[in-house]
Formats: sequence, C-alpha cells, structure tokens
Amino acid sequence: MDGVLDERVPSTEPERQQKQATPRDRSARNTAVLVGFTAITNLADGVTKVVLPLMATRLTDSPAQVAGVGLTLTLPWLLIALHVGVLVDRFDRRLLLWLADGARMLVVAALLVLALRDSVTIPALYVAGLVLGMAEVVALTSAATLVPSAVAPAGQERANAWVAGAETACNEFCGPFVGGLLVAAGASVALGWTGAGYLIGTLILVFLVGRFRPQADGTRPAGSVNQRIAEGVRFLWQQRLLRLMALSLTVLSACWGAWLALMPLVATSLMHLDAREYGILLSALGAGGLLGALTVTTVNRVLGRRWSMFADLVGTAAMVATPVLSTNLWVVATGAFFGGMGGILWTVNSRTISQRLVDSGMLGRYNAAARLFSWGAMPLGAGLVGLLAEWFGMRTAFAVFTVATLLIIVPFLRTMTPRALAEVDAMAPRD
Repeated sequence: MDGVLDERVPSTEPERQQKQATPRDRSARNTAVLVGFTAITNLADGVTKVVLPLMATRLTDSPAQVAGVGLTLTLPWLLIALHVGVLVDRFDRRLLLWLADGARMLVVAALLVLALRDSVTIPALYVAGLVLGMAEVVALTSAATLVPSAVAPAGQERANAWVAGAETACNEFCGPFVGGLLVAAGASVALGWTGAGYLIGTLILVFLVGRFRPQADGTRPAGSVNQRIAEGVRFLWQQRLLRLMALSLTVLSACWGAWLALMPLVATSLMHLDAREYGILLSALGAGGLLGALTVTTVNRVLGRRWSMFADLVGTAAMVATPVLSTNLWVVATGAFFGGMGGILWTVNSRTISQRLVDSGMLGRYNAAARLFSWGAMPLGAGLVGLLAEWFGMRTAFAVFTVATLLIIVPFLRTMTPRALAEVDAMAPRD
C-alpha cells in the first residue's frame, strides 16, 4: 500500500505550496478535496438518476423499457470493468477522472440539445445511459484507488467515511431531491445544472496534492492485459473475506438495481407521486446513508464491524420489501432510509477491509473485479425486475428480490466472523 504521498512531483502550484507541509497536513487537504469532488459529482449523478428515468416515463408506459434506462446506466460494469481495472493500475488516476468527467459533460450537453428541440427518444436515452455508464466505471474505479495514495494510513478510515458519506448524501439525498425540483422546472434545466456540476468537480481535482500513477518510476507493468485481469480476479477469489463481500454484493446490488430501475414506474403508476415527491422518496436513501456516515465509527465501536455490515442485509431487504406491502410514500421511504443507512455502513467497512488486504499496485484491478460482481449485478437486477414486472406484476418482482436478500444471511454470518475481522484489523498500517 502506498501510504503517504510521494513528494517528488512539483507539477502544479498547489503542490509546490505543499512541499513543506507535514503528511498530516497533506492528508487533511486531500481528504477535503476528495470529499468536495465526490459531493459535487455525485450531486450531478443524483440529478441524472431522476432525470433520465422520468424522461423515459414521459415517452413510454412499458416497465421493461423504463427499466432499460437503468440497465444501460449499469451495463458497462459487466462489459468493461475488468479492462478498466488494468487501465487504472497503469495510468494516472486523476487524469482518468478528468477524462471520465469530460465524457459526462459531452453526453449531458447532447441530451440538453435534444431536450431543447423536443427530440428525445428512448434509443437516445439508452445511448446516453451507456456512455454515462462507461464514464462511471472509469470514474468510480479510479476514485476508489485514490484514498490509500492520497491519505496517510491513520486517516484512511475517516476519509473513507467522509467520502462514502458525501457520495451517498449527495447521490441519494440531495441529488434526487434537487433533481425532482429541477425536473419540475424542465428537463433542460436539470440537464444544464448537471453539466455544471461535472465541470466544477473537474476543476476541484486540480487541488489534489501528490502522485497518483501506480508505478512511481513510470515503468510499464509486466504481463498482457488478460494476464493482469486474471491476476486481479484470482486475488479476489483466493481471499475468503473479499470473495464473500463480492458475492454478497452481487445479490445486494442486484436488489438496488431492481429498485432503482422499477421504482420510477411504481412511483408514478402505483403510488401516484409527482416529480417532487419522487425526489423525496429517493432522498430517503441518502438520509439513511448520511446518518450511517455520521455514526459508522460509533456503530462499529458498539456493535462491531460484523454487525455493522450485517445491517446492510436487513436494510436492503426492507428497501425491496416495503413496495410489496404498501404504496404509502412514507412507508416506502422508511424502507429506503434503512436501505441507505445499511449501504453506507457496508461501504465504509468494506473499503477499509479491502484497503488493508490489497496492495496499491493491485487496487485498480481488485476494485474492478469486485465491482464487476457488485455493480455488474445492477443491470442484471434491472433487466430481471423489468421482465418479472411485465409478466407477474411489480409487487411480485420486488418480492423475489426480498427473498434473494434473506438467503445470503447464513453465508455472511459463517464467513464474516469476529476472528476473521480481528485478523484484518491486526493488518492496519501505522504512520
């Protein structure tokens, strides 16, 4: 693991100003930059999450076609995630974030032009979703590798909590709420603000201090692309805890993909919500996630890391079960709240575990392989829930995913034992 930043790169003025700073000062600065970048770009993502599906509901009332928008946003995790992992372990990770945000801005600008001309179509939304999804693969895989090289070991768990909290609060809480208000003002208004968010996030990264290329000496890593992909997958599969987290997230992320893909139609056709109320519903996810980010250290101390992560199983089950039982906004929002809180508790703890078990030179490929299992399951969940809803109804579709979540409880408890977690904590690096 890289640990403290390499001080040999005087490439920008912010970096030159920090040459005399202590590692703690640089860690604090980089944490603030990463949290700011995460907050701004995920706020834009949260708005997009509302805009695209609601645009689709205005063009069709087919559950499969509306769910298809969510599928296109996440399908690239199945198609390119492993290759992106090799890319992240080879090139400057900050540069990759800039390129990903540039692609996002171009797509949003194209959609804005179509919206202004009243020419948006379902195929256009699918193409936009695919490109945005590919940019997200690059951005999230790159961003996940930055904390170990940007923040000193002692501050990494706190940085993970703040970054994950900003991601959830802005993506699931502020973003959807703002998105609902912006969509009410017009799709073009929402798209314009989204593009501005990506631009601001890109500029914030200028203030990140350090070196973010995996090979400090600039040498080309050995092995072909396929060999390096195989190394990452093999490393994940041979580590028992990492394998459990990946397989558990396959189910949990499929549930999230199903919920996010079908909920726009459930909200408009069964719950009869308007855009503002739908934004409130999605915001409940972020409200729970924000609480989880603020309390994760306390929850870990009181309950232990094992039961903190177990809360995600319970929360996700509640999230997909409540639409089966009720169409009341506040009942469904309560389930979403617990889903969001459990999700952030899992995210912070799983990132800390993986950063202790995985070397920085492997981190890009590991994260890509892990997200192939997790995020790659989201399009499968989105596609499956669309078909189940088309054939058997929307409540039955959510019931299937509720049962799937409950089935992973026993494997989790058997593998994520106190002894296994104590061994991980013993590997925590020291400053």
